[in-house]
Amino acid sequence: MGRLDGKVALITGAARGQGEAEARLFAAEGAKVVLGDVLDADGERVAAAIGAHALYRHHDVSSEDSWREFVAAATERFGAPDVLVNNAGILLIAPIATMTLAQYRRVIEVNQFGCLLGMQAVLPAMSAKGGGAIVNISSTCGLQGTAGLSAYVSSKFAIRGMTKTAAIELGPLKIRVNVICPGGIDTAMGRGDDFGSVDTSSYFSGLPIPRIGRPDEVARAAVFLASDESSYCTGAELLVDGGMLAGPAFGQV
Repeated sequence: MGRLDGKVALITGAARGQGEAEARLFAAEGAKVVLGDVLDADGERVAAAIGAHALYRHHDVSSEDSWREFVAAATERFGAPDVLVNNAGILLIAPIATMTLAQYRRVIEVNQFGCLLGMQAVLPAMSAKGGGAIVNISSTCGLQGTAGLSAYVSSKFAIRGMTKTAAIELGPLKIRVNVICPGGIDTAMGRGDDFGSVDTSSYFSGLPIPRIGRPDEVARAAVFLASDESSYCTGAELLVDGGMLAGPAFGQV
């Protein structure tokens, strides 16, 4: 406990899933947490459950204006941010042959542009405060192709590249930038209609850790990268995937 004492953390996509788990754990570790999402009822519920050290604001990560308002609200309530977790994301399943440009663009706007805009939005206040930590959320889909997920995969590959570039550019400002690449995590997005027929207990049984991941397991990785425990880590990629990308399952070639 107390690994984030005194820090102000902004977390997007915080109304449910990984973002909710991150918000709850960050607060438990001593941070003042500002939750952003477009799912207002869920976001307000989570902030209320956390208590006085949490603030929820409606936030569209694809909008520059929304980012300015989000950072301003956080700063007014708790002070300049020490931590940003770019967690918000959307998933679209569509093959390249039939996907529309509008569909592709929307995924890129939220997942990729949202990450860029977030880093830009916190940079002035974070650098003036003397530094901080940015944690971007990519995916194992940012390390390999996946059929039907070209837009999502493209956005998650881009987040990895942006993270490494940001680490180089922002290092002199004492801002560390790292990325988490989760594998299969048991969230509402991962349990959507398109995955309703997937037996997760069977699907993940071939992993070295033979189960689907939990949101709190991603949250614990985010706490590490947001805390001073990772003071010499920047530009790094942290896999939270149960060994999914370690190599072929035993006995396979």
